[in-house]
Amino acid sequence: MPPLTSSQKKSFESEGVLVLPDFFSQEECDSVRNRMGELVSEFKPLDQGTVFSTTEHKHAQEDYFLTSGDKIRFFFEDSQNAQEQVPLELSLNKAGHAMHDLDPVFSAFVRQPKLAQVAADVGFIDPLLLQSMYIFKPPRIGGEVVWHTDHPFLWTDPPSVKGFWVALEDATITNGCLWCLPGLHKEEPRQRFQRSESGGTEMVILNPDPYPTEKKIAIEAEKGTLVVIDGLLPHWSGPNTSSRSRHAFTLHVIEREVHYPDDNWLQRSKEMPLRGFETQLLD
Repeated sequence: MPPLTSSQKKSFESEGVLVLPDFFSQEECDSVRNRMGELVSEFKPLDQGTVFSTTEHKHAQEDYFLTSGDKIRFFFEDSQNAQEQVPLELSLNKAGHAMHDLDPVFSAFVRQPKLAQVAADVGFIDPLLLQSMYIFKPPRIGGEVVWHTDHPFLWTDPPSVKGFWVALEDATITNGCLWCLPGLHKEEPRQRFQRSESGGTEMVILNPDPYPTEKKIAIEAEKGTLVVIDGLLPHWSGPNTSSRSRHAFTLHVIEREVHYPDDNWLQRSKEMPLRGFETQLLD
């Protein structure tokens, strides 16, 4: 995979989003899909699990979510009887948040020279792989992800987070593809999501104005497409009311030298420090 062209770099700087079709092969996408299928089959939903919703945020008060920064955990869709769906993946919202460090298949997927090259091309000097998520977006019950930016949830000073979103299946308007507001990454953050003194989390509102969504654009993406998203770019995906799932994978990356606050929701134990694109798995 060649480095990004100067026009691609300028486009990302201007728009805050870059779409790279056919970045991952069909086989590479299938490798992580198949591995996630194995992980789901090992998951015992009656023992653990919580509902993930970007409209309610009830999950953000639960230890199962707050201690998932260095684990692989599963989160259900906010749908009646979701945990009774068979197969199980038809009821799951996502898995997260450290597959890239705990599982060899996911580590091999993200720790490729071509992805490290893109990270360097969009400005990273010494990147750290902060979190990974496998998004199921199951048919008919896949939930809406409200308009948001990633920086407020993965705050660094100065802002540095970028998302690397991969279509593991074709993403279309009908099954809940991404939408974004190009150019708005140049605005100041409007929220800050942080741990509260009470032990849960809170959303601090910095600017209550809604995003101007009149000029939103859809990012329909074929399987294997990589979408790079600036941490301050507003993006959204609607509910999946179709009969087709929309599996995707997201990796969030930050710069090593920035300040990562202790009151960010996602924290790791000292035994599992953040790492970059080097290939050796943690023990």
